[in-house]
Amino acid sequence: MKQTQRLDKILAHVGIGTRSELKRLAKEGAIIVNGAKVKDSGMQVNPDTDVITVNGETVLYREFVYLMMNKPQGVVSATEDNRDRTVVDLLDAAYAPFEVFPVGRLDKDTEGFLLLTNDGKLAHNLLSPRKHVPKTYFAKVEWEVTETDRESFSLGVTLDDGYETLPGNLRILEGGSESEGVHAEIELTIMEGKFHQVKRMFQAIGKKVVYLKRISMGPIALDPSLALGQVRELSKEELVALQNAHESQ
Repeated sequence: MKQTQRLDKILAHVGIGTRSELKRLAKEGAIIVNGAKVKDSGMQVNPDTDVITVNGETVLYREFVYLMMNKPQGVVSATEDNRDRTVVDLLDAAYAPFEVFPVGRLDKDTEGFLLLTNDGKLAHNLLSPRKHVPKTYFAKVEWEVTETDRESFSLGVTLDDGYETLPGNLRILEGGSESEGVHAEIELTIMEGKFHQVKRMFQAIGKKVVYLKRISMGPIALDPSLALGQVRELSKEELVALQNAHESQ
C-alpha cells in the first residue's frame, strides 16, 4: 500500500515554504507533480514515487536526517538555551525544518563526536542503558594514570553519589608525570552516559580530567577532517552500522 501525504506538508518538511507560501506557488504554476502543474497544494502525493518539482528544481524528500558534529567547547548540547549557544545554532538553516536534536549530551567544555537527528527511535535505542552502546573518549588527566587505575576501571568504580559504574576499558597512551609537568593521555570506552561520567570516574580514583573529547559512538568514529563546529551527514554505511549497533550489543 502506497503511503501518501499532503503535498504542502511534504514541501514544508524539507523547507520549501509555509502552507500559505506554497498555496501561492501552486496558483503561480510553480509546483509540478509528475509533469502536471498543481492547482491544490493540499493534494495527496507519494513522496517516494511521485516526481515533485518547485520552480524547476526537483524536490528530494526524506523524513529523517543524521548529522555528525565535531562539537566545540563553549556550546551546549541542547536545542535551545537562554544563555549559551547550542549545537543546533551551529547548523545550516537548511536543517531547521527537520527539527533535529542531539542524541545524548556532551558537557559544555567537552569536544568531539555528537550525533544529531530527528529520528527518535534511533536516538532512544542508542541511549537506552539496556543496549550498552559503547562511547570512547580521549582525555588528558592531571597528572599520572597507572596500570592500577586501568585495573580499577576494568572492574567499575563507585561515583560520588554511590553509583557503581559498569566496567570501562582504559587505554593509557601517555602515563604522565607530575614532576615533569606532563599530563597523562588516555582513551576510555564506557557503556553508559551518566552525568559527567568520565570526569567523575577519574575523580573516584583521585585524578582530574583537564581535557575531554569524544572520539566515537558505537561503530562510528569522529571524522578527522571535521574541524571544530563543523557538521556532515552520515554516509549510508555509517547509518546502517549505527542502526545495527544496538542490536549487536
